[in-house]
Amino acid sequence: MPKMKTHSGAKKRFRVTGRGKVRARHAFTSHKFENKSPKRKRRLNRGTILEKAETRHVRRLLPYAF
Repeated sequence: MPKMKTHSGAKKRFRVTGRGKVRARHAFTSHKFENKSPKRKRRLNRGTILEKAETRHVRRLLPYAF
């Protein structure tokens, strides 16, 4: 059976932590910052851990990351 290919877009957007959780960036962080409060911008600047259901989708796209 041939090797599975890693999804190029997914490998640029997601990282797997040591415990197997998936880290990602928050959405809504590229433009229109004048409408967002400073507190909200600081919070969005930090990464997030994906939910369990979303992790299953990313796991299929990154077969060798887990």
